[in-house]
Amino acid sequence: MAEIQNTPSVHSNDADSVVEFSDTNNGFVAKIQHTLHVTPALVPLIVLVLAITAFGVLLGSKFFSPFALTLILQQVAIVGIVGAAQSLVILTAGIDLSVGAIMVLSSVVMGQFTFRYGLPVEIAIACGLAVGAFCGFINGWLVAKMRLPPFIVTLGMWQIVLATNFLYSANETIRSQDIEKEAPLLKFFGTTFKIGADEAGRGGANFTYGVVFLVVLVLVLTYVLRETAWGRHVYAVGDDPDAAELSGVNVKRTLISVYMLSGLICAAAGWALIGRIGSVSPTSGQLANIESITAVVIGGISLFGGRGSILGMLFGALIVGVFTLGLRLLGADAQWTYLLIGVLIIAAVAVDQWIRKVSN
Repeated sequence: MAEIQNTPSVHSNDADSVVEFSDTNNGFVAKIQHTLHVTPALVPLIVLVLAITAFGVLLGSKFFSPFALTLILQQVAIVGIVGAAQSLVILTAGIDLSVGAIMVLSSVVMGQFTFRYGLPVEIAIACGLAVGAFCGFINGWLVAKMRLPPFIVTLGMWQIVLATNFLYSANETIRSQDIEKEAPLLKFFGTTFKIGADEAGRGGANFTYGVVFLVVLVLVLTYVLRETAWGRHVYAVGDDPDAAELSGVNVKRTLISVYMLSGLICAAAGWALIGRIGSVSPTSGQLANIESITAVVIGGISLFGGRGSILGMLFGALIVGVFTLGLRLLGADAQWTYLLIGVLIIAAVAVDQWIRKVSN
């Protein structure tokens, strides 16, 4: 009898140990989820470091040269600026398909106002920035006041702005030589300067003012979103607009301001685009919409709104730049870049869904 009575206590101890192990395991996984939930930029940062390390091992000094690393920054400058605009909209659980078209139209306005109408280049640039902000205002007003879906509104705006761009410019390209001669300020963001060069000007890293603008923009937006009431309202609207409204947030005003700021940033990207390509072309920037969304998604910003950071978007854009340059230096087919980026997009969304379980 004694042996029979002792048997259940043994099984009970085993069960308790299994439960204790299971709780410990779940606690570890939960901690990882919570960490990633609180710091969404951590995942793209890890991927970026791993990608740089992998290509550094494969390519050595060819990849780690100052020229190659700064070339990545120059290549992602436009995508990063447009991605910052896209990030603001997606944080409110929206999406803006018109960012690329607004960017190009703003650059065309800057060029045409300077060369067709003879306005001072400073005024032409201001008009281009105003056009971008106005397009963003229309998007925001339709989304906030008319309660139309952001996807439909910005899809329509993309078509309207794209058509306006070609009709207004008559598909005319303003050449780099003309800009350099008569309005060099239009190419300001494409101006390069060296850091770390010797006395003869050799070596060092080449930077452009477009890269500097991108870094400053990301830092400013990061501060504004984290430390200001407006930034907290943006996250609140993206997380739950009804709850935000009940807590005193003016949801409509916040949405309109987000889309206006997005349009203004896209117009600034249009100015930077002139410096990057050296001319004013109505056919440039055709893939900016997709590239900006790619940077945002890989950067850990949730498409459901309310979670993510501008800094993560920058990491996402840099990941694409690292893969593009690294595979090119390896001599791989360009299609491998698209394949790997596609895998990263799906993986980023899957990780986002997994992390969101923390808040459920």
